[in-house]
Amino acid sequence: MAKPKYDLLIKNVTLVRPKKNTTPKSDIAIKDGKIVKVAAEIKAETAAKVVDGKMKLAFPGLVDPHMHCGIYAPLNEDAVTESKAAAQGGVTSSLNYMRTGGYYMQRGGPYAEVYPDVLKLSEGNFYVDYAYHLAPLDRKHISEIDMLIEKFGVTSFKIFMFYGGYGLHGASSSQHEFLMVDKNEKYDIAHFEFVMRGVQRAIQKFPHLKDSISLGLHCELAEILNAYTKMVEGGAKVTDLDTYLHGETFDPACVDCAPLTGLRAYSAARPPHSEGLAISIASYLANETNCLNINLLHLTSRKAVDAALTMAKAFPHVNFRREVTIGHLCLDYDTDAKSWAKVNPPIRSREDVEYLWEKLLEGKLDWVCSDHACCKAESKTHKSGQGNDTPIFMSKSGFGGTEFMLPALLTEGKKRGLSLNRVAELTSHAAARRFGLAGKGDIAAGFDADIVLVDPNKSFVASGELSESSQGYSVFEGMEMSASVVSTYLRGNLIYNDGNVVGGPQGKYLKRPYG
Repeated sequence: MAKPKYDLLIKNVTLVRPKKNTTPKSDIAIKDGKIVKVAAEIKAETAAKVVDGKMKLAFPGLVDPHMHCGIYAPLNEDAVTESKAAAQGGVTSSLNYMRTGGYYMQRGGPYAEVYPDVLKLSEGNFYVDYAYHLAPLDRKHISEIDMLIEKFGVTSFKIFMFYGGYGLHGASSSQHEFLMVDKNEKYDIAHFEFVMRGVQRAIQKFPHLKDSISLGLHCELAEILNAYTKMVEGGAKVTDLDTYLHGETFDPACVDCAPLTGLRAYSAARPPHSEGLAISIASYLANETNCLNINLLHLTSRKAVDAALTMAKAFPHVNFRREVTIGHLCLDYDTDAKSWAKVNPPIRSREDVEYLWEKLLEGKLDWVCSDHACCKAESKTHKSGQGNDTPIFMSKSGFGGTEFMLPALLTEGKKRGLSLNRVAELTSHAAARRFGLAGKGDIAAGFDADIVLVDPNKSFVASGELSESSQGYSVFEGMEMSASVVSTYLRGNLIYNDGNVVGGPQGKYLKRPYG
């Protein structure tokens, strides 16, 4: 008997590919973890194993380009539980932001010493393929950029603009202790400039990687955040000049004025114009340093997006990418999730949400991510409140969501006319191209057999109880999703099926360029 030509044949799927206009009925043949053939009819007898797709939607495995592991829990523990959540959501490639300093690794020092430990803690714990973006926090880190590219295949870097005088959760008078850098170092605009120069030097040194070496920026300004947070916490009107001049606070005798609370307060304390101003500064520096591959991360508001589009017109030679999260596309600051939904930058108004959708549908935003960061319930609560009713400034920032990203985008996108092919572009192909993952992001011969089967007619109600994450709650609690991830394949291996993670951790480190 002849040996089967293929290891696996997935028959009868509705094929959803990026950059296409149709979703044809197709079969997908897989050999040695790669897709080798996609056609309308492939004979069942040519494969060792055959799966009937029953006309479910077949998306390329999601590339979630913005996740965090190891912020609030040890990295090796977070990697297990949160990559299970990723598999549940159809994510097959998890790109995680990592840095030295407080939280994360809880240590300073050069990446030559720290990053091998990051990889040791990751190995054997991820259920999906994984990679890291790294943040250069001091001059030593900038000098290591070339080494990180050559030795470890790290081609993407990050600046947290708001860390200049502001910690992860609020004002910081001990920046050096928080970042764990030498007291002679300053994490400020000048440092950002030289990070850009370091990244651009790397682009010049490695011309074959010129399209995939990039710098991402969390765009908020510490000075604005500190001033506005103080005023909001005092209960004052944040745009009132007298408040700033005289330090006025809320007068409880004033019946017509009430202090802001909850997510509205947090949005006011980190106002949208802080994002816009930071984007403008970052873009000008990118022009000044000729750092041409810039990713503007998790844009939240009209002001942020408008600033990003304005800068793209001002500096057309800079290759900008504009990112939005599923949380900012689905939630506004009046959500029932309350403090569960505290995140940086904040959840905004419903008007901002709809503007994000408007620009997404216009093709002005490049990809959708989760910004998944497992912040467990106990980190969101405080003795002064109950659960998600905790006063907003007492709650820690961040939440998970990679497990519900695709169902939520399909659900909300269907209401607004977002095509399935565009969903594949936004959740997989665009990020794969940007971050040096040539072997990911499409269902075609030669690509990794990363495939997600989705039932577009199987609805469910999102809840923390359904999630594989260890978080214990979901900001999407109670949201009815109109589509469900049924099966997730990683390099041809079934890792999630019918509500359950299958097998053990099979994720591989993605040294870039990959594929």
